[in-house]
Amino acid sequence: MDIQKLQRAVIDALEDVKAQDIKVFNTTHLTSLFDRVVIASGTSNRQTRALASSVADCGRALKLTGITVEGEDTGEWVVVDLGDIVVHVMQPAIRQYYNLEEIWGDKPVRVKLLPASGGQPGQLDDAED
Repeated sequence: MDIQKLQRAVIDALEDVKAQDIKVFNTTHLTSLFDRVVIASGTSNRQTRALASSVADCGRALKLTGITVEGEDTGEWVVVDLGDIVVHVMQPAIRQYYNLEEIWGDKPVRVKLLPASGGQPGQLDDAED
C-alpha cells in the first residue's frame, strides 16, 4: 500500500478517537524496518487503548498482515506496529519523559488538513524542518 495513503488512514483513525498532538516522522534515512513513526497523545489509559485499537482496526480494514499491539495492559504507552508505520500512543507525561520526537524527529512530515468542505485530503509532503 502507498505510504501516504496508509499514513492518512492512520491519522484519520487517531483523529476519530480525538488524539492530541499527532506528529508524523519520516524514518527511511534512519532504519529500513519502517518508513514512518507516528506519535500521538491520549488523556487517559482508556483513551490510549481506544486510540491504539482504532489504528489496529484501520490496519485490519486495509488488509494489512502482521499487525502487533503492545502495552494495552497499562495503557500509558501503547505501540501499534503496522509494518511500514509504527504508531506510539502515549499519555502526555510519558511522552514528555521519553521524548521520542528527539529520537525520530529530524524529518517531520507535514500533513495537510482536510478542507472544511469535506473534500479530498491534500498531498502529503516530506519536510526536513
